[in-house]
Amino acid sequence: LKNDIFTCVDCETTGLDPDTDSIIEIAVVRFSFSEVLQRFESLVNPKRPISAESQAIHHISDEMVADKPPIQKVLPSVLEIMEYYPIVGHCVSFDIRCIVNAAKKFGIPCKLEKSKTIDTLRLARHYGNSPINSLEELRKHFNVQYEGAHRAMSDVLVNIQVFKHLCLNYKKTEELYTILSNPIRLEKMPLGKHKGRLIKEIPLAYLKWAAGQNFDQDLSFSLRSEIKKRQKGAN
Repeated sequence: LKNDIFTCVDCETTGLDPDTDSIIEIAVVRFSFSEVLQRFESLVNPKRPISAESQAIHHISDEMVADKPPIQKVLPSVLEIMEYYPIVGHCVSFDIRCIVNAAKKFGIPCKLEKSKTIDTLRLARHYGNSPINSLEELRKHFNVQYEGAHRAMSDVLVNIQVFKHLCLNYKKTEELYTILSNPIRLEKMPLGKHKGRLIKEIPLAYLKWAAGQNFDQDLSFSLRSEIKKRQKGAN
């Protein structure tokens, strides 16, 4: 594990939908456990307005990206660093979808869909000792140095340190792949009106509704497991 090379990526976007919104900032670092090997970051002109909801998170305005390069000029540098190495990220599937969609739109060759990924959100769920698994709360939990505002490169640098802490009990990268190949059982609801509540205490009607939503594999598995448990107990 400590001899392997990884990449870590983060994208800031015009909105919250990776299939319809556009990248406005991207940062990527190629690294090992001992050093940063290569890094790249750039603001990106999305050729469209940035939503107020997104600006409230990353504080990137339309004016800040007006004179920046378009994504098709930036992606080749990003892909040169990323391809052929495992990709680390917090909710990393979001960032990969953003990049892959942009590459397809402009006809840029991209093989990221075939890359191995390590989602630090899911690793943190397996770790289980942080009350909240957001990147910022994990930073605090592991006493990782604050890297500044919620921007792409600062998030990447924090994410790398959090990743190293989450890996302390493992010796081989393959162990991480094995852990993440199976759904992780969640004890508490991470979102919605029952956020923070034990899943076993949530009304069955809400569980059934939530199980039909397009949530991530861990939450969907946890909801359906609890429904089956209750139905089995009622029989």
